[in-house]
Amino acid sequence: MDCSYCILQAYFHPPVLQYFVNHDDLFVEIDRLFLKKTLTRIGTGEFTDSMIWEFWTDLSSLLVPKFSKQSRAVLELKTKTSAVEKLKVLHHNHKTIISWSLNTDRIIKHEETQTASLSARLRAASSCESWGYPLGFHFDPLVIYDGCEEEYMRVIEMLFSSISPENVVWISLGAFRFMPALKPIIQKRFPASKIVYGEFISGLDGKMRYFKPLRINLYRKMVSCIREFAPHVSIYLCMEDDDVWEKSLGFLPSDRGGLPNILDESAVRHCGLDRI
Repeated sequence: MDCSYCILQAYFHPPVLQYFVNHDDLFVEIDRLFLKKTLTRIGTGEFTDSMIWEFWTDLSSLLVPKFSKQSRAVLELKTKTSAVEKLKVLHHNHKTIISWSLNTDRIIKHEETQTASLSARLRAASSCESWGYPLGFHFDPLVIYDGCEEEYMRVIEMLFSSISPENVVWISLGAFRFMPALKPIIQKRFPASKIVYGEFISGLDGKMRYFKPLRINLYRKMVSCIREFAPHVSIYLCMEDDDVWEKSLGFLPSDRGGLPNILDESAVRHCGLDRI
């Protein structure tokens, strides 16, 4: 798995996926967390794909049953793979959300090397739904190119022809952005990629971003299409300011207690977490 746009290329040298083996420390920290009377959302995909190691390790086989035995925290496993067979036999008690990063066939083919195809990801999601898992989907990064709107609409149609909206905990949207230092790395490692040659401007956070009107236009169309299939699903934006939220989604995170509260409430509804 080697995505051209991956931010980790600017952090890790060489730019390879990281797998941490100090599981004893991990489970000690998890036990401490479970003793706290707070709602918590935990993910394993910050420095790697959550499921890419499934053929060689038993981490998910340990984590999923562990989270199933409590009611204050939810685990999210994010992936671009279809490696879900080990999840079938695990007792999850709806406390593990299986999530997929989704993109158009064009972006998957040209920018997400050695990842599962879109159809394979959706088949895996359908399997997990049949096993009772709550689901999440992340359209991040959204890449703007000629014809992208129609292709992203098609992805949404394929998504909801594969799974039921009632089992989706959340969907995130995030336009492609990158630190300036990442551009020469992409140009060197992926010379055929055109991903860094869009209409970008330096944002207030120092990252290169598509012009705001372009982002808002795509977000609006994505939200409208998603709402046609899933009127009540929780949709949120990744790393966008209040102006973009209001113009894209029609509300501010603060209107609903902030983004953490929005996600907590959705986890409570779908995963049976105890309100504190």
